Amino acid sequence: MSSSKVIMVKCPTCTKEFSYYSSESRPFCTDRCKMIDAGHWLNETYAIPGKDNTVYIEDSENLEKLLEDTDENY
Repeated sequence: MSSSKVIMVKCPTCTKEFSYYSSESRPFCTDRCKMIDAGHWLNETYAIPGKDNTVYIEDSENLEKLLEDTDENY
């Protein structure tokens, strides 16, 4: 039994409408659009927001305590 599902979607890169199951590059319409999207991630045009993990240490006692706490967690 062959699958004949037809779902029309818009390409996230170019917004062209295409049949989802007919594209080998899904969710993109073509390999070109897939590569454009990958390029955005590699060039950091796209980013996922996250928590700022920057730690500011003002004295050596706090640094030593932070390092001890970190060692205990691993």
